[in-house]
Amino acid sequence: MGKPGLRQAIRRQFDRRALPALAAGTLLVLVVLFYYPISTVFVDSIFVDGRLTLSVFWTMLSDPFYFGEPARLLTGDSPAAVARATLSPDRRLGIVGFTAYQAAVSSVASVALGLPAAYLLARYEFPGRRTLRSLTILPFVLPSMMVAVGFVATFGRNGTLNGVLTAAGLQRVELLFTLEAVIIAHAFYNAPLVARVTTAAWESVDASAVETARSLGASPLRAFRDVVAPQLYPAVLMGAALTFVFTFSTFPIVLALGGYQLATVEVFVYRLVGEFDYAEAAALALIELGISLGLLYAYLRYEARNTVQRSGGDPLPRKPLVPDRWSLRETVPRLGLAAYAVLALAVFVGPIASMLLASVTGPDGLTLTHYQFLLRRQATGAAFQVKPWDAVVNSVLFAAASLLIALPMGVVVAVLTTRDYRGRKLVDALAMAPLSVSGIVVGLGLLRGLVFGVEIGDTRLAVGGALAIVGAHAVGGYPFVVRTVGPELDSLDQSLVESARALGAPRARTLIDVELPLVWPAVVAGAAFAVALSIGEFSATVVLATGTSQFTMPIAIERFIGRRLGPATAMGVVLLAVTSVSFFVIDRLGGEDVGF
Repeated sequence: MGKPGLRQAIRRQFDRRALPALAAGTLLVLVVLFYYPISTVFVDSIFVDGRLTLSVFWTMLSDPFYFGEPARLLTGDSPAAVARATLSPDRRLGIVGFTAYQAAVSSVASVALGLPAAYLLARYEFPGRRTLRSLTILPFVLPSMMVAVGFVATFGRNGTLNGVLTAAGLQRVELLFTLEAVIIAHAFYNAPLVARVTTAAWESVDASAVETARSLGASPLRAFRDVVAPQLYPAVLMGAALTFVFTFSTFPIVLALGGYQLATVEVFVYRLVGEFDYAEAAALALIELGISLGLLYAYLRYEARNTVQRSGGDPLPRKPLVPDRWSLRETVPRLGLAAYAVLALAVFVGPIASMLLASVTGPDGLTLTHYQFLLRRQATGAAFQVKPWDAVVNSVLFAAASLLIALPMGVVVAVLTTRDYRGRKLVDALAMAPLSVSGIVVGLGLLRGLVFGVEIGDTRLAVGGALAIVGAHAVGGYPFVVRTVGPELDSLDQSLVESARALGAPRARTLIDVELPLVWPAVVAGAAFAVALSIGEFSATVVLATGTSQFTMPIAIERFIGRRLGPATAMGVVLLAVTSVSFFVIDRLGGEDVGF
């Protein structure tokens, strides 16, 4: 066979085997970076001092410190006594009970703050409405530590809120390291989610059904109650359920704004890791994982039964925000929205604005002292101290390296989960499992499984902390690539694909030459999400970076925040700038059609 024929044969083999090979490679990466580390956590929890035991689980389940008063049922107390203790003012919630309690209150606050936004976006037309709706996704990519330092700058003793209260002649308030501050911060992150899903449901309501109810004599309030509200309830409950799942496994916000006195399960797992109590940390992490997976499963079942489908009719018409004629009926809801706008600005814009202001102000007014401190720390800091520029470089390098793993993994999984074949749902579930596992658990698993190493014969195989951090970031970021690219692949005109296949193009060649160019904006958007999540990742990184020099910007903020608020806010501004520049660069690489 001549060289041209040989090259064609090699190319045919490549085209035929490329996708299966990429799928196998993705599976191998998942096994090494996710499933093996998670299994290591499981082994740590049931093998103590070289023997198989469930004693750690039993100790936790029967300890009121972890499970509150109901744990006494396992130690022989009567149900009546436990019930009386549970209902008493002095009841103990335990770590798990408190975690569930703060998640429930956070869900209520997120719904209360998100519903008015949904009403505004779904029922009114005004300049910038589409931009405002697009911004509802922004809190999901804002680094949690950056937001935390913004809340400290807002609610601290010398923060923006107390500055405004003092100027108005009112008494200062102490919100920092209180449950209220944690709840408000959780609402910052999750109210936009509630607004987003509820707005979509509101816009799917058929206007003709409302008109029919009105023509039959129903008042506007009755028509809303009987026609519109029943179609909104599932979306509101979905948003609340998802908020509960997210806030149950909360970590950075509570660590920064609540401290150990308001410790959730994740914060306490981190504390146990710091105390080298790996068996107890692993057991508690698995208990949390079991609860989280149960909550996520219940949510997915509910979502499957109550997904809002767009009707075939026209949606409800939106009113102009500024009417041509003012009346009491037109004025009252708009006054309510104006009051909500003030509250929303305080919650959503206030922390970021406070961080920016605190970074350039001091006791004597405007100053660059905090940024100068960062420069001095970089030049003269001790070896064990966090150096700002090193943290910036580490964050960027980790983000770039994790993107090289997360992007191809995400695209491959998106392809695999949008093809019709037996076992697709299983592949989807296994590939999306990282979404349901917290960063602390992933970090603990990578620490115990890869960083500490595996003994094979007389040899111990281990990876460095930096490689483990990149792996954790890739595992956390690639599901967002899948969820961005997958729907676009699924909605492609299949006649284009079939035409390419009919002309003899192999499956891999069709994907590269036809499908990916058509969904390229989604690929770039997924890459932007992966980079932003990597730059802002804290939970797994803080476990893996402890005792090393592999600090990132979120860790630098956490180290500063308890000692020097000014430098912490300056580092937060640097993190905001790096994240924004990353988005801009990826946006330019993706072309004009990419939007966020």
